[in-house]
Amino acid sequence: MTLAPETTELKVRLRLDEDWFTVCDLSVLIPGRGVAALLPDGRQVALFRDRAGCLYAIDNRDPFGGAAVLSRGLTGTHQGRPFVASPLLKQRFDLASGQCLDDESVRVTAYEVEAA
Repeated sequence: MTLAPETTELKVRLRLDEDWFTVCDLSVLIPGRGVAALLPDGRQVALFRDRAGCLYAIDNRDPFGGAAVLSRGLTGTHQGRPFVASPLLKQRFDLASGQCLDDESVRVTAYEVEAA
């Protein structure tokens, strides 16, 4: 099956401190898959779009393995909470809050994200 490309001018933006940073075109985000983006300070962010069209952004670095791979993880839901499972050791991170669902002492940064 071939998906028709979206025809939109919308951009995905992240709130960094007090300013908004434009990351990419909304059409780059395929529902259920992640995309990594480089931030101005050199950090990486993992961007996700779910099938309902909600956008999420968390740090791309897996705090357990240290590699920047969360954008390549599998997405799903647990008790109504959207998550990404790291491709390394399979820990799940809540996409809205960054909280690790498998170890409550661990969290990654979650960013405010919008399409504008």
